[in-house]
Amino acid sequence: MKAMLLLKQGEPLVLKDIPEPVPGPTQLKIEVHVCGVCRTDLHVVDGDLTEPNLPLVPGHQIVGTVVECGSEVKGFRPGDRVGVPWLGGSCGKCEYCLSGRENLCDEARYTGYQVDGGFAEYCTADERFCFPIPEGYPDLQAAPLLCAGLIGYRSYRMAGEGKRIGLYGFGAAAHIIAQVARWEGREVYAFTRPGDERAKRFARELGAVWAGDSTEAPPEGLDSAIIFAPVGELVPLALKAVKRGGTVVCAGIYMSDIPSFPYSLLWEERVLRSVANLTREDGVGFMEIAPKVPVKTTVTPYPLERANEALDDLRAGRFDGAAVIVVKEGAQGGE
Repeated sequence: MKAMLLLKQGEPLVLKDIPEPVPGPTQLKIEVHVCGVCRTDLHVVDGDLTEPNLPLVPGHQIVGTVVECGSEVKGFRPGDRVGVPWLGGSCGKCEYCLSGRENLCDEARYTGYQVDGGFAEYCTADERFCFPIPEGYPDLQAAPLLCAGLIGYRSYRMAGEGKRIGLYGFGAAAHIIAQVARWEGREVYAFTRPGDERAKRFARELGAVWAGDSTEAPPEGLDSAIIFAPVGELVPLALKAVKRGGTVVCAGIYMSDIPSFPYSLLWEERVLRSVANLTREDGVGFMEIAPKVPVKTTVTPYPLERANEALDDLRAGRFDGAAVIVVKEGAQGGE
Protein backbone atom coordinates (compact mmCIF):
# COMPACT_ATOMS: atom_id res chain seq x y z
CA MET A 1 0.00 0.00 0.00
CA LYS A 2 1.01 3.63 -0.40
CA ALA A 3 1.81 5.57 2.76
CA MET A 4 3.41 8.85 3.76
CA LEU A 5 6.14 7.92 6.24
CA LEU A 6 7.94 9.97 8.87
CA LEU A 7 11.48 8.59 8.85
CA LYS A 8 13.16 11.32 10.90
CA GLN A 9 11.62 14.15 12.90
CA GLY A 10 12.28 17.56 11.44
CA GLU A 11 12.26 16.21 7.87
CA PRO A 12 9.40 15.98 5.32
CA LEU A 13 7.27 12.86 5.02
CA VAL A 14 8.27 10.39 2.31
CA LEU A 15 5.85 8.52 0.00
CA LYS A 16 6.60 4.78 0.22
CA ASP A 17 5.13 1.41 -0.67
CA ILE A 18 4.85 -0.65 2.52
CA PRO A 19 3.04 -3.89 3.47
CA GLU A 20 -0.65 -3.66 4.36
CA PRO A 21 -1.22 -4.04 8.11
CA VAL A 22 -2.70 -7.22 9.59
CA PRO A 23 -5.35 -6.80 12.33
CA GLY A 24 -4.84 -8.32 15.77
CA PRO A 25 -7.64 -10.09 17.69
CA THR A 26 -9.38 -6.86 18.85
CA GLN A 27 -8.48 -4.75 15.83
CA LEU A 28 -10.20 -3.57 12.69
CA LYS A 29 -8.43 -3.33 9.36
CA ILE A 30 -9.72 -0.15 7.76
CA GLU A 31 -9.55 1.08 4.19
CA VAL A 32 -8.78 4.75 4.73
CA HIS A 33 -10.98 7.19 2.82
CA VAL A 34 -9.68 10.43 4.35
CA CYS A 35 -7.59 11.59 7.28
CA GLY A 36 -7.73 15.03 8.87
CA VAL A 37 -4.55 17.02 9.45
CA CYS A 38 -4.06 18.24 13.01
CA ARG A 39 -1.62 20.57 14.69
CA THR A 40 -0.53 17.56 16.75
CA ASP A 41 0.71 16.03 13.48
CA LEU A 42 2.93 19.10 13.15
CA HIS A 43 4.28 18.57 16.66
CA VAL A 44 5.07 14.94 15.81
CA VAL A 45 6.75 15.77 12.50
CA ASP A 46 8.63 18.79 13.84
CA GLY A 47 9.92 16.97 16.93
CA ASP A 48 8.02 18.84 19.65
CA LEU A 49 6.62 15.45 20.72
CA THR A 50 9.73 13.35 21.17
CA GLU A 51 8.67 9.68 21.36
CA PRO A 52 7.25 8.63 17.97
CA ASN A 53 7.54 5.01 16.88
CA LEU A 54 9.67 5.52 13.76
CA PRO A 55 9.27 4.85 10.91
CA LEU A 56 5.75 6.15 11.42
CA VAL A 57 2.58 6.74 9.42
CA PRO A 58 1.13 9.95 10.93
CA GLY A 59 -2.52 10.98 11.02
CA HIS A 60 -5.21 10.46 13.66
CA GLN A 61 -8.51 11.78 12.28
CA ILE A 62 -9.28 8.75 10.15
CA VAL A 63 -12.52 7.98 8.33
CA GLY A 64 -12.74 4.71 6.45
CA THR A 65 -14.49 1.40 5.88
CA VAL A 66 -13.88 -1.79 7.83
CA VAL A 67 -12.53 -4.47 5.49
CA GLU A 68 -11.50 -7.11 8.04
CA CYS A 69 -12.20 -7.83 11.71
CA GLY A 70 -9.98 -9.53 14.28
CA SER A 71 -11.17 -12.76 15.88
CA GLU A 72 -12.44 -11.04 19.06
CA VAL A 73 -14.15 -8.03 17.45
CA LYS A 74 -17.81 -7.75 18.43
CA GLY A 75 -18.91 -4.18 17.75
CA PHE A 76 -18.18 -3.77 14.04
CA ARG A 77 -18.30 -5.77 10.83
CA PRO A 78 -16.90 -5.40 7.31
CA GLY A 79 -18.56 -2.56 5.44
CA ASP A 80 -19.08 -0.33 8.49
CA ARG A 81 -17.87 3.27 8.20
CA VAL A 82 -15.80 4.17 11.24
CA GLY A 83 -13.71 6.97 12.69
CA VAL A 84 -10.36 6.57 14.44
CA PRO A 85 -9.21 9.28 16.92
CA TRP A 86 -5.94 10.21 18.64
CA LEU A 87 -6.34 7.89 21.65
CA GLY A 88 -5.64 4.44 20.25
CA GLY A 89 -5.60 2.34 23.40
CA SER A 90 -4.99 2.20 27.14
CA CYS A 91 -4.23 -0.48 29.72
CA GLY A 92 -7.79 -0.71 31.10
CA LYS A 93 -6.49 -1.64 34.57
CA CYS A 94 -4.88 1.40 36.21
CA GLU A 95 -6.58 3.89 38.53
CA TYR A 96 -7.11 6.29 35.64
CA CYS A 97 -8.71 3.76 33.29
CA LEU A 98 -10.91 2.36 36.06
CA SER A 99 -12.15 5.84 36.96
CA GLY A 100 -13.05 6.88 33.41
CA ARG A 101 -9.82 8.86 32.90
CA GLU A 102 -8.16 6.63 30.33
CA ASN A 103 -6.75 9.77 28.72
CA LEU A 104 -4.27 9.91 31.61
CA CYS A 105 -3.18 6.25 31.46
CA ASP A 106 0.61 5.75 31.63
CA GLU A 107 0.35 3.01 29.01
CA ALA A 108 -1.93 4.88 26.60
CA ARG A 109 -1.00 4.61 22.94
CA TYR A 110 -1.77 7.24 20.34
CA THR A 111 -2.74 6.96 16.70
CA GLY A 112 -0.20 8.47 14.34
CA TYR A 113 2.40 8.61 17.13
CA GLN A 114 3.06 5.19 18.66
CA VAL A 115 0.57 3.44 16.34
CA ASP A 116 0.57 3.92 12.57
CA GLY A 117 -2.15 6.32 11.49
CA GLY A 118 -4.16 7.36 8.49
CA PHE A 119 -1.75 8.92 5.98
CA ALA A 120 -1.93 5.56 4.18
CA GLU A 121 -4.32 3.42 2.16
CA TYR A 122 -5.01 1.07 5.10
CA CYS A 123 -4.61 1.13 8.86
CA THR A 124 -5.52 -1.02 11.86
CA ALA A 125 -7.20 0.24 15.03
CA ASP A 126 -8.51 -1.21 18.30
CA GLU A 127 -12.27 -1.52 17.87
CA ARG A 128 -12.79 -0.28 21.44
CA PHE A 129 -11.38 3.11 20.47
CA CYS A 130 -13.25 3.55 17.18
CA PHE A 131 -16.54 5.36 16.63
CA PRO A 132 -19.38 5.04 14.13
CA ILE A 133 -19.63 8.15 11.96
CA PRO A 134 -22.95 10.02 12.33
CA GLU A 135 -25.28 9.87 9.35
CA GLY A 136 -25.26 12.97 7.20
CA TYR A 137 -21.51 13.61 7.44
CA PRO A 138 -19.57 12.96 4.22
CA ASP A 139 -16.05 11.63 4.75
CA LEU A 140 -14.35 14.99 4.25
CA GLN A 141 -16.61 16.77 6.72
CA ALA A 142 -16.45 13.96 9.29
CA ALA A 143 -12.66 13.81 9.59
CA PRO A 144 -12.16 17.02 11.66
CA LEU A 145 -14.75 15.82 14.18
CA LEU A 146 -12.34 13.11 15.34
CA CYS A 147 -9.76 15.36 16.99
CA ALA A 148 -10.52 19.03 16.42
CA GLY A 149 -14.06 18.21 17.43
CA LEU A 150 -13.33 15.79 20.28
CA ILE A 151 -10.50 17.74 21.92
CA GLY A 152 -12.41 20.97 21.33
CA TYR A 153 -15.50 19.47 22.97
CA ARG A 154 -13.56 18.21 25.99
CA SER A 155 -11.92 21.63 26.37
CA TYR A 156 -15.29 23.33 25.98
CA ARG A 157 -16.81 21.25 28.77
CA MET A 158 -13.83 21.99 31.02
CA ALA A 159 -14.36 25.72 30.46
CA GLY A 160 -17.68 25.75 32.35
CA GLU A 161 -21.04 27.20 31.48
CA GLY A 162 -20.47 30.96 31.46
CA LYS A 163 -22.09 33.14 28.82
CA ARG A 164 -19.00 34.72 27.25
CA ILE A 165 -16.26 32.41 25.97
CA GLY A 166 -13.00 33.37 24.27
CA LEU A 167 -11.30 31.16 21.69
CA TYR A 168 -7.60 31.83 21.17
CA GLY A 169 -6.45 30.50 17.81
CA PHE A 170 -9.33 30.24 15.35
CA GLY A 171 -8.46 27.05 13.50
CA ALA A 172 -10.02 23.61 13.13
CA ALA A 173 -11.09 23.11 16.76
CA ALA A 174 -12.30 26.66 17.34
CA HIS A 175 -14.42 26.74 14.18
CA ILE A 176 -16.25 23.63 15.44
CA ILE A 177 -16.66 24.70 19.05
CA ALA A 178 -17.83 28.17 18.06
CA GLN A 179 -20.82 26.50 16.43
CA VAL A 180 -21.58 24.44 19.55
CA ALA A 181 -21.29 27.52 21.76
CA ARG A 182 -23.60 29.59 19.56
CA TRP A 183 -26.11 26.70 19.45
CA GLU A 184 -26.15 26.78 23.26
CA GLY A 185 -26.75 30.54 23.27
CA ARG A 186 -23.28 31.70 24.32
CA GLU A 187 -21.31 34.65 23.05
CA VAL A 188 -18.09 33.75 21.22
CA TYR A 189 -15.06 36.07 21.23
CA ALA A 190 -12.42 35.02 18.68
CA PHE A 191 -8.72 35.80 19.04
CA THR A 192 -6.54 35.33 15.94
CA ARG A 193 -2.95 35.83 14.86
CA PRO A 194 -2.24 39.56 14.77
CA GLY A 195 -3.28 40.99 11.44
CA ASP A 196 -5.08 37.87 10.21
CA GLU A 197 -8.15 39.56 8.80
CA ARG A 198 -9.29 36.44 6.95
CA ALA A 199 -9.50 34.47 10.21
CA LYS A 200 -11.39 37.31 11.88
CA ARG A 201 -13.87 37.38 9.02
CA PHE A 202 -14.27 33.58 9.20
CA ALA A 203 -14.98 33.81 12.94
CA ARG A 204 -17.64 36.47 12.42
CA GLU A 205 -19.25 34.35 9.70
CA LEU A 206 -19.57 31.57 12.29
CA GLY A 207 -21.33 33.88 14.72
CA ALA A 208 -18.56 35.39 16.84
CA VAL A 209 -19.77 38.64 18.41
CA TRP A 210 -16.22 39.99 18.35
CA ALA A 211 -13.00 39.01 16.60
CA GLY A 212 -9.62 40.62 17.21
CA ASP A 213 -5.90 40.04 17.50
CA SER A 214 -4.73 37.68 20.24
CA THR A 215 -2.89 40.60 21.84
CA GLU A 216 -6.07 42.68 22.16
CA ALA A 217 -8.37 42.88 25.17
CA PRO A 218 -11.98 41.88 24.46
CA PRO A 219 -14.68 44.56 24.84
CA GLU A 220 -16.30 42.57 27.66
CA GLY A 221 -14.84 40.46 30.46
CA LEU A 222 -14.96 36.76 29.60
CA ASP A 223 -16.36 33.97 31.74
CA SER A 224 -13.90 31.50 30.23
CA ALA A 225 -11.31 31.11 27.50
CA ILE A 226 -9.84 28.19 25.58
CA ILE A 227 -6.33 28.47 24.16
CA PHE A 228 -6.02 26.31 21.04
CA ALA A 229 -2.86 27.98 19.74
CA PRO A 230 0.37 26.36 21.08
CA VAL A 231 1.66 29.73 22.31
CA GLY A 232 2.53 30.06 26.00
CA GLU A 233 2.49 33.86 25.83
CA LEU A 234 -1.26 33.72 25.41
CA VAL A 235 -1.80 32.35 28.92
CA PRO A 236 -1.25 35.65 30.79
CA LEU A 237 -3.34 37.47 28.17
CA ALA A 238 -6.22 35.03 28.56
CA LEU A 239 -6.06 35.20 32.36
CA LYS A 240 -6.26 38.98 32.10
CA ALA A 241 -9.27 38.69 29.77
CA VAL A 242 -11.38 36.47 32.04
CA LYS A 243 -13.40 37.83 34.94
CA ARG A 244 -13.07 36.85 38.58
CA GLY A 245 -13.78 33.15 38.98
CA GLY A 246 -13.19 32.57 35.28
CA THR A 247 -11.43 29.57 33.72
CA VAL A 248 -8.65 29.40 31.15
CA VAL A 249 -8.20 26.03 29.43
CA CYS A 250 -5.00 25.13 27.58
CA ALA A 251 -6.27 22.70 24.94
CA GLY A 252 -3.12 21.68 23.08
CA ILE A 253 -0.93 18.64 23.65
CA TYR A 254 2.08 20.95 23.30
CA MET A 255 2.63 24.59 24.17
CA SER A 256 5.68 26.82 24.15
CA ASP A 257 6.93 27.96 27.56
CA ILE A 258 4.57 30.14 29.56
CA PRO A 259 6.26 33.39 30.63
CA SER A 260 6.15 34.49 34.24
CA PHE A 261 3.19 36.65 35.19
CA PRO A 262 2.03 38.45 38.34
CA TYR A 263 -0.06 36.47 40.79
CA SER A 264 -2.76 39.13 40.48
CA LEU A 265 -3.73 37.63 37.09
CA LEU A 266 -4.49 34.28 38.72
CA TRP A 267 -5.92 35.64 41.95
CA GLU A 268 -9.64 36.12 42.57
CA GLU A 269 -10.27 32.41 42.00
CA ARG A 270 -9.37 32.28 38.34
CA VAL A 271 -8.63 28.73 37.19
CA LEU A 272 -5.86 27.66 34.80
CA ARG A 273 -6.02 24.06 33.59
CA SER A 274 -4.84 21.80 30.79
CA VAL A 275 -6.64 19.19 28.73
CA ALA A 276 -4.89 15.90 28.00
CA ASN A 277 -6.01 13.78 25.07
CA LEU A 278 -9.60 12.50 25.11
CA THR A 279 -11.75 9.66 26.38
CA ARG A 280 -14.22 7.38 24.64
CA GLU A 281 -16.95 9.15 26.61
CA ASP A 282 -15.95 12.39 24.87
CA GLY A 283 -16.34 10.64 21.53
CA VAL A 284 -19.77 9.27 22.29
CA GLY A 285 -20.98 12.61 23.68
CA PHE A 286 -19.69 14.74 20.84
CA MET A 287 -20.86 12.40 18.09
CA GLU A 288 -24.35 12.69 19.55
CA ILE A 289 -24.35 16.48 19.79
CA ALA A 290 -22.64 17.31 16.46
CA PRO A 291 -25.63 16.39 14.24
CA LYS A 292 -28.01 18.28 16.52
CA VAL A 293 -26.22 21.62 16.16
CA PRO A 294 -25.53 20.67 13.33
CA VAL A 295 -21.77 21.22 13.24
CA LYS A 296 -20.59 22.03 9.72
CA THR A 297 -16.88 21.68 9.09
CA THR A 298 -14.97 23.80 6.59
CA VAL A 299 -12.24 21.73 4.94
CA THR A 300 -9.47 22.03 2.37
CA PRO A 301 -8.66 18.68 0.69
CA TYR A 302 -5.18 17.47 -0.32
CA PRO A 303 -4.24 14.21 -2.05
CA LEU A 304 -2.07 11.78 -0.09
CA GLU A 305 1.13 12.65 -1.93
CA ARG A 306 0.70 16.32 -0.98
CA ALA A 307 0.56 15.71 2.78
CA ASN A 308 3.71 17.78 3.30
CA GLU A 309 2.02 20.73 1.58
CA ALA A 310 -0.98 20.35 3.88
CA LEU A 311 1.32 20.42 6.92
CA ASP A 312 3.13 23.50 5.60
CA ASP A 313 -0.16 25.29 4.93
CA LEU A 314 -1.37 24.46 8.43
CA ARG A 315 1.86 25.76 9.91
CA ALA A 316 1.45 29.03 8.02
CA GLY A 317 -2.31 29.37 8.56
CA ARG A 318 -3.13 29.42 4.85
CA PHE A 319 -6.66 28.01 5.06
CA ASP A 320 -9.83 28.33 7.12
CA GLY A 321 -11.08 25.42 9.18
CA ALA A 322 -9.27 22.12 8.68
CA ALA A 323 -7.08 20.35 6.12
CA VAL A 324 -8.02 16.79 5.12
CA ILE A 325 -5.90 14.24 3.26
CA VAL A 326 -7.94 12.40 0.63
CA VAL A 327 -6.58 8.86 0.39
CA LYS A 328 -9.29 7.03 -1.54
CA GLU A 329 -10.33 8.48 -4.85
CA GLY A 330 -14.04 9.21 -4.81
CA ALA A 331 -14.26 9.63 -1.02
CA GLN A 332 -17.49 11.27 0.07
CA GLY A 333 -17.25 15.05 -0.20
CA GLY A 334 -19.55 18.00 0.14
CA GLU A 335 -19.74 21.65 0.96
